Amino acid sequence: MRVLHFYKTYYPDTVGGVEQTIRQMCVGTGRLGVTNTVLSLSREKNLQPIAFEGHTVHRVPLDFEIASNACSYAALGALARLAREADVVHYHFPWPFMDLAHFMARVRKPTVVSYHSDIVRQKNLLRLYQPLKHRFLRSVDAIVAASPNYLESSAVLARYPGKARVITYGLDQASYPQPDPARLAYWRERVGPKFFLFVGVLRYYKGLHVLLDAVAGTEYPLVIVGAGPEEAALKAQAARLGLKNVLFTGAVDEHDKVALLTLAYAFAFPSHLRSEAFGVSLLEGAMYGKPMVSCEIGTGTSYINIAGETGLVVPPDDAQALRAALRTLWNDPELARAMGGNATRRFEEVFTSAQMANGYTALYREVLARHAGAPQAPVPVAPPVTPE
Repeated sequence: MRVLHFYKTYYPDTVGGVEQTIRQMCVGTGRLGVTNTVLSLSREKNLQPIAFEGHTVHRVPLDFEIASNACSYAALGALARLAREADVVHYHFPWPFMDLAHFMARVRKPTVVSYHSDIVRQKNLLRLYQPLKHRFLRSVDAIVAASPNYLESSAVLARYPGKARVITYGLDQASYPQPDPARLAYWRERVGPKFFLFVGVLRYYKGLHVLLDAVAGTEYPLVIVGAGPEEAALKAQAARLGLKNVLFTGAVDEHDKVALLTLAYAFAFPSHLRSEAFGVSLLEGAMYGKPMVSCEIGTGTSYINIAGETGLVVPPDDAQALRAALRTLWNDPELARAMGGNATRRFEEVFTSAQMANGYTALYREVLARHAGAPQAPVPVAPPVTPE
């Protein structure tokens, strides 16, 4: 079975939550006999196909962007050509250019959409985009949310009850490098034996400005890993607040990230807007057995982090509540250890790459059978699973 994934960016150009999810999908389903190809846009030159972890990456030039909507003339022809060679086309939403490309390339193959997030910020442009968005979603065979929380709270997904279902994201810890003793020693020397950790792209919806306010006036060490459009503003805020307990590492490689995940006392994830539909780095914190602090925004973050069991969940955009949660974990190591253990168990029960791969492989077979006119068993919506 041949599956074509289409998304605006992918390895090796960028590393983010959606890219990591597509990577885990391709590697996991590849073990089940699926041949995966990824088509993405790139600013690089000499864009030859790349073999990456058992799948093929095709990149075409990015020509221009409108409100973060990456566009490419070459993508239209590439999508049409690669879709003809595929059995299933797997789209990754949101990306308005993708919706248009689907129709312009006249894709007629079975189609699956991973619905990674509602569009939250560009409200004026969203009104113009609405007709195309719903025409696109009506045209595809299946729409997949990553958590029951998001499926239940999205007004867009509520319009498609017959085709929307849940397959949770999953990670394979074996695909991450082993922590190197020398790197562990380096970071332990640099950041100390006990610290809160954030990992992610520094975007507007991550709530890091709230986290900086929360640690102001405390001695809790905070390590912020990542780069992004909000980096300069956050560093300026930290300077204004006189924060000596905050370290911005910038972007780090996988080896350094794993070392910091291994050493961290707890994971802080203050995303305060629904643009944070899931939180792959939050899931990485759970995979490494860290107690978590996150915000209740009606999305997958509260499916990963179960309040009072795997960590603490606070109202969004509330620095005092966030500070109180950090204080609770900081002052109660036994509670932190227990919640970290629960996080590991929940990860193993719900969020492994193998479970995600099984779900998507079954869905691919379902939409293929539907197009062929053969009977098939529906893929059930996964119910919430809570540790005992």
